[in-house]
Amino acid sequence: MNSSASQASGRVDLAIVGAGPCGLAVGAAARRAGLSSIIFDRGCVVNALVGYPLNMTFFSTPENLEIGDVPFVTRDVKPTRHEALTYYRRVAGYFELDVRQYEEVLDVEGAAADFWVKTRMRDGTEAGYPARNIVIATGRFDTPNLLGVPGEDLPKVTHYYREAHPYYDQACLVVGGGNSAAEAALDLWRSGARVTLVHFLDEFDPGVKPWVRPDIENRIREGSIAARFRTRVHEIGPDFVTLQREDGPDSERLANDWVFAMTGYRPDIPFLRRLGIDVDGDTGIPVHDPDTMETNLPGIFIAGVLAAGYDANKIFIENGKLHGDRIVNALTGSRSD
Repeated sequence: MNSSASQASGRVDLAIVGAGPCGLAVGAAARRAGLSSIIFDRGCVVNALVGYPLNMTFFSTPENLEIGDVPFVTRDVKPTRHEALTYYRRVAGYFELDVRQYEEVLDVEGAAADFWVKTRMRDGTEAGYPARNIVIATGRFDTPNLLGVPGEDLPKVTHYYREAHPYYDQACLVVGGGNSAAEAALDLWRSGARVTLVHFLDEFDPGVKPWVRPDIENRIREGSIAARFRTRVHEIGPDFVTLQREDGPDSERLANDWVFAMTGYRPDIPFLRRLGIDVDGDTGIPVHDPDTMETNLPGIFIAGVLAAGYDANKIFIENGKLHGDRIVNALTGSRSD
């Protein structure tokens, strides 16, 4: 397909950047209100969920993850990653959402009621689409917090955790003190990896799940998983890592095969600012009206975890999915209860 052939023939009411659950929720709300939309994602539908551990179970219940009154039926009380992927595909199909997978939004030009969305597809082909309004729902999972140390770009380093089997009998370093780090360390250990966990604070983060915390603490206490608290990664080498204590000059060199930097993720602030959206420097929260989700730029809205800035524990699918109704209500003049 060439660029001219991929141009949208008509101006859509909403161009949505991001096909995660919250982006799909905006599309579903638009469909129910009779508005046209097109959804872009540089990955696949709910690409962030694809990056979750293969055997992950959600902390939330299925009804809290539902979109547009489409029932989310699960085998157990808590849905699995596989069930969530199946469900959100069904949502996209049920509402007949126009999702452009593997088509990255490069820029947005113009002004309210007359925007032009510039995109690039997997094969490098660029295209453009006219839209009356823009919704940014890019989440945070595509932008990890980097360690900023030598060797972080080595192939042995990853900021995502999928499964443990490939790391059997391998020396693995897990960096972080949150749920992702604790669960990755436990899964790796139970699959026969030799695990060391490193965290720059004195203890695990307060938000670690109540059934995970005693498990990881007991494994550390008994010596099954080695732990270095108040310690940071100083350097990563092909077959080693160097650690540095926070409270002293002493460093430690460990033999190492793999590094899992479970240090969290952040919103794509540079993209927002490039569009002209004002972002608070301390909180990372884009300037917006919480009742309508409209930013300082008329016609450009945000949805999902972007509204929480750097606070990863403030907005989830459960409450981020509600932003779609706020946006659509603002555009149609409706009022939500």
